[in-house]
Amino acid sequence: MKEIALFPLNIVAFPGEAVNLHIFEPRYKALVNDCLANNTTFGIPSYVLNKIELGTEVEIIEVTKKYEDGRMDIKTRAKDVFQVFDFWNPWGDREYAGGKIDIIEHENDIADPSLLYQFKEMSARLFGWLGETDVPDISTIASIYDIGHKIGLKPEEEYRLLQMGDENERLRFGIKHLEHLLPALERAHNAQERIKQNGHFKHLDPLKF
Repeated sequence: MKEIALFPLNIVAFPGEAVNLHIFEPRYKALVNDCLANNTTFGIPSYVLNKIELGTEVEIIEVTKKYEDGRMDIKTRAKDVFQVFDFWNPWGDREYAGGKIDIIEHENDIADPSLLYQFKEMSARLFGWLGETDVPDISTIASIYDIGHKIGLKPEEEYRLLQMGDENERLRFGIKHLEHLLPALERAHNAQERIKQNGHFKHLDPLKF
């Protein structure tokens, strides 16, 4: 276990994800400045279920802009998922929160090739239906975390992915989600096409009895 500065947010940060933040509150400006001065990380507990329980450790990659009033834009990269055992606000004599965390070690994070292929194939179909272009090359995807924010999961469903300690369990969850979502998209598309035809002249073959 270790103690770390904590920045609770109503988001889920997946390991490996780039997380860009605009820092404007005085306490979090202090947090970022302390991390920069001491070359330390901080944690983002995911407050999507109205509790401080799981989160992701992040490292600051770059301060992209500083404002005259001390606000700043920063680029961070999410690293490991952690569980919070103690949460203090404030953390000692600091302005911001902190806590005692333990990194969750995933014993089996090697994806089953067949599950990964199925997930990637279904994701490609989803992006095709949506016309989505702001996604990684499907061939480069190695984990559901790579596109977890792009497949239409609710925040609480994204949080469930953090709770799962096995990549194959996460892939099965994603596949099941897409198995429900893709037919619904197809039905919506077909309904839209039928609606477009209303009011237009139609050439119809007569029924033969």
